[in-house]
Amino acid sequence: MKPPKQSQPPQGNQEPDFEQELEEVERSLLSLKERYVQVQRDRFSKAELQQRLNRLNQNKYQTPEIKAELRQIKQQLEVLELNLESQLFSWGSLKKPFWQAVRFGGMGVIIGWILKSCAG
Repeated sequence: MKPPKQSQPPQGNQEPDFEQELEEVERSLLSLKERYVQVQRDRFSKAELQQRLNRLNQNKYQTPEIKAELRQIKQQLEVLELNLESQLFSWGSLKKPFWQAVRFGGMGVIIGWILKSCAG
């Protein structure tokens, strides 16, 4: 006797989904690698600018050129700080906690109304 055939889910429908998910993971990994390289480069630049800033601040005679360079270095440091922090907090990373807070906060308000109506 032949064993009964078992019904298996069609493989053709699952492969495109898997391929799309795999491509999305590869894109995310590439994006993460690029961000890592950018962060490393910005940290190095920041350290160099900090050293240059410290050397210029130690100079006793501050000419207008030195003061202008100090302002420029401070502006570059601000831009680097912004670049280092910009990708850390994006809407995508805050989306889930935001909606959880909205959901549970709303549930708390509803439960409060129910308790208030039951109590008096």
